[in-house]
Amino acid sequence: MEHAIRSLIRNIPDFPKPGIQFKDITPVLSDKEALKTMIEWFKISIEAAGEIELVVGIESRGFIIGSALAHEMNVGFVPIRKPGKLPFDTESASYELEYGEDSVEIHIDAVHQGQKVALVDDLLATGGTAEAAFKLLSKLGADVVASAFLIELDDLKGRKRLKSLAGDNIYSLIHY
Repeated sequence: MEHAIRSLIRNIPDFPKPGIQFKDITPVLSDKEALKTMIEWFKISIEAAGEIELVVGIESRGFIIGSALAHEMNVGFVPIRKPGKLPFDTESASYELEYGEDSVEIHIDAVHQGQKVALVDDLLATGGTAEAAFKLLSKLGADVVASAFLIELDDLKGRKRLKSLAGDNIYSLIHY
């Protein structure tokens, strides 16, 4: 499973800026068998952590994965977006970037107290965006049962950053 998907991930050097090796998952998404396999892996991983009521996806590739996964698991989907993209009242959380700060937002009524959710995205790097997403969900009272990522860049130690928030239920299919 991992090898078939890994072989489709394309490295784009110096994107979005010099020194970055962007992991492009477009070929995975466009291959019907790879897409099916990837969503099945997410489903199995999250179900191992417990029952969930919602899938929450982080902009933007987390929307693609999260929507397909929510459909497969027969639960709802909630987006976490960049600032200014959601039309209703929002809650926001900031996180540190290499040269500054950014934030993510969620509708204030997107999740409810005690609701069991799974957080998904394509990539876990430094963990800043995922950490901000965890904080948002926690602030709104959700119980993040699991988080899952297609790719994890181990040297950037995002898992360590999330461990205090997410416990042991952090799943990644492919490690670089």
